[in-house]
Amino acid sequence: MIALASDHGGYNLKTAVAEHLTARGISYKDYGCYGRQSCDYPDFAKAAAAAVSDGECEKGILICTTGIGISIAANKVSGIRCAFCTEPYLAKMTRAHNDANMLALGGGITGVDLAYAIVDTFLETPFSGEAKHQRRIDKIEQDIIAGI
Repeated sequence: MIALASDHGGYNLKTAVAEHLTARGISYKDYGCYGRQSCDYPDFAKAAAAAVSDGECEKGILICTTGIGISIAANKVSGIRCAFCTEPYLAKMTRAHNDANMLALGGGITGVDLAYAIVDTFLETPFSGEAKHQRRIDKIEQDIIAGI
């Protein structure tokens, strides 16, 4: 299951991504927001990121106007590696090298067709499992535990 969330600036693209996931037979849980009324992205990022961190959802997709703020908020949750991606190659590399478990998109800067390509690449690309990449991820996680 995919955790899906946005703020008001990402709501339209989130709705399109939800329809795309449904068309592909991919289940998701919507953590808000539920309309275009102004709201605060950290509330929704935290809820979706907690679902991924706790194992309720396998991965997550977050959308705000730029994709930046919502990714920063998600990365405050332990165990989350959220990557803001603007094209499919970045989505491929963040999965293969960083084992990113959340994707952030910018609803104000990413068109629907491009978003679909980024989402598909993110969801379809496995982590490479290479020792050098795992070592780097482990160092990131150790720093989080140490409070650095």
